[in-house]
Amino acid sequence: MPTVSMTVNGKAVSGDVEARTLLVQFIRENLRLTGTHVGCDTSQCGACVVHVDGKSVKACSMLAVQAEGSDVTTIEGLADGETLHPMQEAFRNNHGLQCGFCTPGMVMSAIDLVNNNKTPSEGEIREWLEGNICRCTGYHNIVKSIKEGAANM
Repeated sequence: MPTVSMTVNGKAVSGDVEARTLLVQFIRENLRLTGTHVGCDTSQCGACVVHVDGKSVKACSMLAVQAEGSDVTTIEGLADGETLHPMQEAFRNNHGLQCGFCTPGMVMSAIDLVNNNKTPSEGEIREWLEGNICRCTGYHNIVKSIKEGAANM
């Protein structure tokens, strides 16, 4: 069994994994960070989005061994103690969630969008989120949340 080592949320971690272990499995099962959700296992829903070396990645479409040596950030790594990341705060302020299942992936994707485009338009936000599915909200409040988060980042 290969050993994989990476930095997750600022901490060096390693673990023995089967070569076929997905990054999302490693995060949830080995590291017990369950904020990253498994929604579809087919890279369609976006609930598993994390940042790998600063870019959003669907963790169900990447093997853990592919993240060897990488810097991985999950939803748990965004807040600074009790202080939420500006994007998390914006989702809370604008009720950009209902059941919350898609929210971690939405937040992680939104942060990557804003890191690449400081002032995204509504159309650009909606296009960026095409790979993230929400079955509850209709996206209106998610878009509002991302616009506020972008302004505060």
